[in-house]
Order: sequence, then C-alpha cells, then structure tokens
Amino acid sequence: MIIYVDGLFFLNFFFDFLLLLTTSIILKRNIKIFRVILGAFIGSLSILVLFFKVGGFELFLIKIYLAFLMCIVCFGYKNIKYFLINFFSFYMVSIVLGGFLYYLNLEFSYKHEGLVFFHKGVSVNIIFLVIFTPIILYVYIKQMKMYKHRISNLYKVNVYIGRKVLNLNGYLDTGNTLVFKGRPVIITNIDNSFKNKKYLVPYTTVDGVSLLSCIKVRRVEVIGIGDFENIYLGFSKNMNLSGVEILLNGMMGERYD
Repeated sequence: MIIYVDGLFFLNFFFDFLLLLTTSIILKRNIKIFRVILGAFIGSLSILVLFFKVGGFELFLIKIYLAFLMCIVCFGYKNIKYFLINFFSFYMVSIVLGGFLYYLNLEFSYKHEGLVFFHKGVSVNIIFLVIFTPIILYVYIKQMKMYKHRISNLYKVNVYIGRKVLNLNGYLDTGNTLVFKGRPVIITNIDNSFKNKKYLVPYTTVDGVSLLSCIKVRRVEVIGIGDFENIYLGFSKNMNLSGVEILLNGMMGERYD
C-alpha cells in the first residue's frame, strides 16, 4: 500500500487547524492565528508514528500527549482550570466532528438490511470531507452560540401571589420592555385562576394593538438577579418557548428597582 506522507500531513494539519480555531471561537479566546497554526503543526506530527511499530494503547497515549501540547501552544497556560477547559473543549469539538464524519462515511459507504450493514465498495471522497468539514464546524459554532445565549438567560423564578408561591422556569427576554404604570410586565403561559384584581394592559404586536390580562403581584424573586416588588404578571397562551413558563422583562436584567 502506498502512503503519501505529505498528503497525510496536510490532512492532519487541516483538521487540527479547524478544530483549534473552532475551540478558540467557542471559548472566545483572544489568540493570534500564528498560535493556532503552530498548534495544528504539532498535532500533524502524529503521522510520524507510521514509521514505528506502536500498539493501540501507546498510540492513544501519544495522541493525548500531543493534544496537551497543542492546547498549551495554542491557548497558553494560565492555570489548571483554564487548561482543562481548553483541553476538554478541544476534545468535545473533535468528537462532534468525528461523529459527523463517521455518520457520513456510514451513510455513503454502507447499505443495510435491518441492523446488518454491508460495505458498498465506495468511500467518502477526501476532497468532499475537506469541503464539508468547515461547514460542519460552522454550523456547530452557530448552534453553540445560540445554546449558550439561551442558557445564560434562563433563571429560576419564584412568584409570590398572596399566600401562594409559584416556582417557574423563566427566560430573560431583552426584547420584552412592556411597562404598566411605571412597573415592568412579565408574561406567563399558566392558567389565570387567581382572584386578584385584573388589569388590561395594551401592548403592540405585528397584528396591531392588543390587550393583555394582568394581575399585580407583591414580589418576584429571580434567582441570580434579585427581588422585585409590585410587578404586573400577564397571562398569554401565545407564549411558546420550550421549557419556559414565564417571560421576564428585559428591564429586570438591569436590576430594576
């Protein structure tokens, strides 16, 4: 079998460069591109094991050691926590990419009958992988940013209505700036079974001006932000966010008093 070392070196360098760059973008590391290139070069040296008789376990240790060096060279070393975050994030990105490539190879190279797979005699083209890999990582970065933004705005919320306390999952919506009588309005999708005085609060939608049925609650506790008094709680079945029961007001993120 003919092995083109220069081709393998390029592929290793290409994939390691993309993995390090993706990790850097996800973690928002302010590093120079030269460090990414140098880290990828170190990772591509793994092809040298082709010239030695190395067992599976030894190969695993070599790859771990090179991954350590890649992360230190690329991101530097500040403390053990910083290093471990970089290292495990790098490996997570590698696993995601490897899983996608394995899936593509399985789809294109195999056919199956039930749970039994047969090789078709074809394989995924290297050029196709080189073109498709940046697309996979780009989509992964976008999804991770959306996920991190969503998670960062999720809060546990306790709403005190008379003697009742509602424990709800809340989302801080910076786009919700609805105010009534100088106080923020928060919105929930639970049933309005409370006997408190009702207020009709006008609000604007894409369809025009509508009225939101609200009650005044004496206290709202947002874990991680603080307590808010005399807040208006609106009820809307049109609020449909997965796992979210109450939509917080954007003003509450600025610690509204």
